[in-house]
Amino acid sequence: MDNIVYLIFRRMRPPLITLLMVYSISVLGLVLIPGQDADGNVWHMDFFHAFYFVSYMSTTIGFGEIPYEFNDGQRLWVTLSMYAGVISWLYAIGTILTLVQDKTFQQAISESKLAKHIKSLREPFYLICGYGETGSALVKSLTDGGHHVVVIEIDELRTNLIKLENLRDFVPALHGDARKPLHLQEAGLQNPYCRAVVAVTNENEANLKIAITSKLLHPHIKVICRADSHDYEKNMASFGTDYIIDPFDTFATYLVTAFQVPCLYLLQLWLFSGNEGGTLDKPVFPPKDKPWIICGYGRFGKAVYERLKKEGIHVIVVEALPERTGMPDEGIIVGRGTEAETLIQAGVRNASGLIAGTDNDANNLSIVVTARVLNPDLFFVLRQNHSDNSAIIDAVKADIVMQPSKIIADKIRVLLGTPMLYEFVSLAYYKDNDWACELISRISALVRTHVPRLLEIIIDEMNAGAVINVIEKGGNVTLSDLLRDPWNRDRDLQCIPLLLERHHEHTLMPDLGIELKENDRLLFCSGSSGFTRLLWNMQHDNILSYVQTGEVSRQSWIWRKLSNKDTI
Repeated sequence: MDNIVYLIFRRMRPPLITLLMVYSISVLGLVLIPGQDADGNVWHMDFFHAFYFVSYMSTTIGFGEIPYEFNDGQRLWVTLSMYAGVISWLYAIGTILTLVQDKTFQQAISESKLAKHIKSLREPFYLICGYGETGSALVKSLTDGGHHVVVIEIDELRTNLIKLENLRDFVPALHGDARKPLHLQEAGLQNPYCRAVVAVTNENEANLKIAITSKLLHPHIKVICRADSHDYEKNMASFGTDYIIDPFDTFATYLVTAFQVPCLYLLQLWLFSGNEGGTLDKPVFPPKDKPWIICGYGRFGKAVYERLKKEGIHVIVVEALPERTGMPDEGIIVGRGTEAETLIQAGVRNASGLIAGTDNDANNLSIVVTARVLNPDLFFVLRQNHSDNSAIIDAVKADIVMQPSKIIADKIRVLLGTPMLYEFVSLAYYKDNDWACELISRISALVRTHVPRLLEIIIDEMNAGAVINVIEKGGNVTLSDLLRDPWNRDRDLQCIPLLLERHHEHTLMPDLGIELKENDRLLFCSGSSGFTRLLWNMQHDNILSYVQTGEVSRQSWIWRKLSNKDTI
């Protein structure tokens, strides 16, 4: 608001000074010029009447001359004052219109309104810094999940684009530089309802500055940052950044998981996709009996190269600009990989797989098409840099598509929306492939061909009032009780408990006979309709009584009266 007032006074200073001078000179002239009364006596108008006359002269000339008729000198002065006043008012009004249409002024007004709106928020929200491909995908997934979001974006076009997006909830979008503490504060950084700050701009330096500012101004807030440089990751970690996500290292881990524990890789795809109701991905089994070819030795190529080498896989690198990217100890094949000669030199006919990992989607498509002609049996990993190219990327039908923005958005969505899923997957990495395959079979039997739904719930008064009532009365409720169908207790609900958290300790796939305690946290997996009846069991006393004992507990006042009447 201070900026708006300053801007108004700065722009309006010349016209206001002009108006003040015209009024002052006009009033002074009327006071100094002598007039004559009805008797011919000389008189001088006082300042009050002069000011009164000049004031109504600016809007109308129909009130007449006061207190006596003017002489020619007075009328000449009034005429000059009238035109001077009209010109000065036109100048002032024109300046006001120009100010209203000025983009800086409009932005200041919009920024002030948004800052007031964000300051008045009384519901938990997440602050997203950056509305590129990652930010837009993250905002959509969070709003679809019922979460409130505030966005700060430096590009005005992207900021305006949010208003056109078909989002489930209104998303306040502030056009500003998230590197500046003032803009972060205006976006709600210090609002007590701000639950997390997510820095997903395309600049490591900007994300680092956001992390530092957030931790200094709001020390206890959760901060999640994107980074694709190990140096910046270390710097962010030194300031206490809670989660640092490198899309290239993350995908390299996924790829190695597909080599070692393919069922766990598939399970992670299903649970992390966030596309509830979508079609399940099919399992992939990347071969490693022959060499792999990596086209592009940038940040992505280096990350994948290191992980494949640790797996004992022979890797051949193709790079067009080795003087810029560097090269591994084994050397490289110079070229883009779009030419058949380069791929043949790299041994494409005797390779197991190929990774098209440059930062150009057209080149990656060309690499895959060319390599497929030379060796149709290759396992293809394709890097997709821009989401707009999804149609043509899908047409190539690569075995695995790596999209950095989607990897980051999915992981952050899980961290914010269902943090227990992140814990579940972290613990699942310690299990073997047979364990993962068994769980895959159970989930596929549960959901058929569609992506499973996930529910994270706390055993407390708000979410599981019926369970708490039983516990407070000295009774007990087990997981198997909750997983009975309230329409027919002899049937089980189509739900699978994935994780139990109690006193910060986690239990994978908890036993159905375990007794629930207050403040337990549970992660469930279900088909399309399992959660509705599960919540009924948790929240309604009579329903919980039925699934436990087979009898309905009628505890309302009306039921008690009717029961007593029947007894009499």
